[in-house]
Amino acid sequence: MENILIVEDDLEMIELLKDYLKKNGYKTDSAANANDAIKKIEETDYDLIISDLMMKEINGLDLLETVKKIRNDAVVIIITAFGTIETAVEAIKRGAYHFITKPFKLSDIKVIIEKAVEEKRIRKENLLLREAVEKRYQFENIIGRSKAMLEVFELIKRVSATNSNVIIYGESGTGKELVAKAVHFNSPRKNMPFIAINCSAIPDGLLESELFGHLKGSFTGAHITKKGLFEEANGGSIFLDEIGDMSLNLQAKLLRVIENKEIRPVGGNEFKKVDTRIIAATHKDIEGEVKKKRFREDLYYRLNVIPIKLPNLAKRKEDIPILAEYFLKKYSLEMNTAVKGITKEAVDILIKHNWIGNVRELENVIERSVALSKHFVIQPTDLPDYLQKNEANILKNAVEKKIRLNEFEESYIKSILHEVNGDKNKAAAILGINKRTLYRKIGK
Repeated sequence: MENILIVEDDLEMIELLKDYLKKNGYKTDSAANANDAIKKIEETDYDLIISDLMMKEINGLDLLETVKKIRNDAVVIIITAFGTIETAVEAIKRGAYHFITKPFKLSDIKVIIEKAVEEKRIRKENLLLREAVEKRYQFENIIGRSKAMLEVFELIKRVSATNSNVIIYGESGTGKELVAKAVHFNSPRKNMPFIAINCSAIPDGLLESELFGHLKGSFTGAHITKKGLFEEANGGSIFLDEIGDMSLNLQAKLLRVIENKEIRPVGGNEFKKVDTRIIAATHKDIEGEVKKKRFREDLYYRLNVIPIKLPNLAKRKEDIPILAEYFLKKYSLEMNTAVKGITKEAVDILIKHNWIGNVRELENVIERSVALSKHFVIQPTDLPDYLQKNEANILKNAVEKKIRLNEFEESYIKSILHEVNGDKNKAAAILGINKRTLYRKIGK
């Protein structure tokens, strides 16, 4: 129930408004003068304040100014019998939500109150959402206590305060986008947009249009003029994920954006100024790509101002128990399950695993285990089969059961493919065979 304060030295008007608003579901309070009102506003956060303009000692406009100093988000409606356009404009300038002249219909003020209360509710929700987003991406919430991650946290803290370009290196699943968001939401740009795009997921021709925008009719299918993501992120940050997959042609255009801080939409002749911080990420060795002439050296130096290197999970195994606990709590709450912990034996299995899929793979394993477990605490048997069967167990099982060589090979290949999430390039490298041989074996 919304709480409304009525500030009015006409007691009949106070009673009239209070009676009407109570009947329409509002809680009301009143003050006979501005000084009374100020004391009440200091003690109570009212959803809405309705104030008369002409009062003794302090008038409605001066009260409005004082209220805004006490509570900047206060919603104030001014009512008066002496309304002029100049007074109405002055009231709005000082922060009034609305200005009503007497006499007025109670039904009219009801409509204004409903709109004002709804707008305040939306503003409050947006503020809470913004606070939740900022809290979610504070660097302290990136899980890890290992020396390698503590160094990453310190670097995020220092780089966030600057306006320099950043490039994040790390294997798939190490949390590059999470770090990018932590950099943005802890920077002076945090109240401006954060726009992310995966450069490897969009064909080169479309990627240029996505980044820089296009004019209507500039190519087949360009039915409207469209803003690019650099323009959408103006004042904020753009996250270019997997920038190592960007073509040399587009790299040259990106370099011009960095050097001149301007973009040119596809099909356009005019340049537009943009102030957008670039946070890039890649799983590739960009320095190696430069040597192979697959990445521009000048762009590399402009992006590599502050590199952040994320360790893979196999190199920070001391973080696995706290990561597992974090994901367990997260999915236990989401699924409303009775699973509240994980056994030491299960954690030991997690620690021994190589985690080619990194943190993302670990999160998937814990989510699956929480969903399928019939226990209050995750047991080794709740984990996926491929985690429970290490190489020694596979060999022991094969010898005991006298498994044929081709059957053993099939089981081993399946296990490796499962471990690398079906990535045949990684599987072939682990197995020590070429991709064509792997395809032939899969075909069998």
